[in-house]
Amino acid sequence: MNPDLPLRDIHLPEPVSWWPPAPGWWLLLVLIVAAGLWLFRIYRSRQRKRTFAKTIEQQLQAIHAAFQQHQDGQQLAQDLSILIRRVALSVAPRGQVAGQIGAQWLQQLDELAEKQLFNTETGRQLVTAPYQPAARADAEGLLNICREWLQLITKKRVAHADI
Repeated sequence: MNPDLPLRDIHLPEPVSWWPPAPGWWLLLVLIVAAGLWLFRIYRSRQRKRTFAKTIEQQLQAIHAAFQQHQDGQQLAQDLSILIRRVALSVAPRGQVAGQIGAQWLQQLDELAEKQLFNTETGRQLVTAPYQPAARADAEGLLNICREWLQLITKKRVAHADI
């Protein structure tokens, strides 16, 4: 080599900066944030569903405990009717449930649970016993029907609905 040539020494490039990140890192960040939000939403949904089921069970137990104290079939039927109507309003469209009475109401409850529970002699007491003084309701039968309906509705809601 000729030392007289005007060549400069090798110049190394500047070190690569960590900021701004490459587009792939931005994409990874967006995916991580989206996955985190999705997992948080699933967690919250499951918590709400558990709370819904737990609240219903607590209210049903309170109604049963109150009945064991007062042994009033009319009051039991009223309390169960109120609880079931509240639950039905929370799981079905308001227009579909709110105005139903009598046999239509019982049919609607059976359709919501996808099982015939209230179109039976014991189930019909839900609409007749609250309005009869000294109602002689089959208390245990009515409680069992309501408990089964509430469990079916709770499972259906947990399986199908995002609260």
